[in-house]
Amino acid sequence: MALPTLTPEQRAEALAKAAEARKARSELLASIKSGQQSIDTVLSKAKDDKTIGKTKVTQLLKAVPGLGAVKVAALLEKAGIDPDRRAGGLGERQRAALIDALK
Repeated sequence: MALPTLTPEQRAEALAKAAEARKARSELLASIKSGQQSIDTVLSKAKDDKTIGKTKVTQLLKAVPGLGAVKVAALLEKAGIDPDRRAGGLGERQRAALIDALK
């Protein structure tokens, strides 16, 4: 499937929108890493907040202090969540299982 051709204005707008999304995601992960936001409150907002909803669960969990790639993979497997799943796509049971596994 061919990509649509964009005018220079459309391209600049798309690039600005993408940069804004990356900045918002970076700030979100930094706030989790610093302890300003807990992972359970972030996951509970995933359905409403577009930035959180489009972030992969793996990225959110890796931002939690003390969790690395191996622990995150084990948590996701225990909760039955695909590593490529985005936070907005988690079901209630998956979210609850993940939060319980973190406690």
